[in-house]
Amino acid sequence: MIRVILVESVPLFRAGIRTALERFDGCLILESTDCTEIMELAQVHHPGCAIIDGGLTTLDPLETCCMLRQQVPEIGILILAPTPDEERLFRFIRAGASAFELRSISPEALVEDLYRMSRGEYLSSSEVLLAQPSARFALALKTRAHAEVGAANKTQATPLSPRELEMLRYIARGNSNKEIAKALKISDQTVKNHITSMLKKLSVNDRTAAVMYAFRHAWITLE
Repeated sequence: MIRVILVESVPLFRAGIRTALERFDGCLILESTDCTEIMELAQVHHPGCAIIDGGLTTLDPLETCCMLRQQVPEIGILILAPTPDEERLFRFIRAGASAFELRSISPEALVEDLYRMSRGEYLSSSEVLLAQPSARFALALKTRAHAEVGAANKTQATPLSPRELEMLRYIARGNSNKEIAKALKISDQTVKNHITSMLKKLSVNDRTAAVMYAFRHAWITLE
């Protein structure tokens, strides 16, 4: 059973998401657009996931994201972005979001995202996030990482090899495959092979999600 808090201010869109989720077994849907009630639901039900409308006007979606992360540290938070707004996405990363999708996402993809987030995965739609983190994106991840590591005060064991962790550090700084290959004195294909292996081990589908995962578990830092 996946408990999902749905924070969506548009009644028609909220009903559509609820209907889509109810088609699939194993989802308990908790709805609210009141900040106090949302926190009470989180405290009582300990939801595994939350869906937040990134364009909320009835309350601050960034603050809601941050408060949910503090209330339930292990929660997976999916932001439904009305448009690919880079600036707001950086802010949501710092606030603790785990996944980003456009509101045009299909019901099947939305449910799949919820199941994957409930297992602790990080997700990003290619239409919403950059395939390669920029230096600015890395700074946002670093800010979030320090806050989360300080709160957790522990490091989870990593399945990655030392070379893969080294590559993640370069990726987090915004380096391209060619730049990584040059720095490590290896071929471009070797870099691609390591990255493919790394994504498979972490069960993520792109470099950005891999970096987010690594920062969350304190495997890498950017000092």
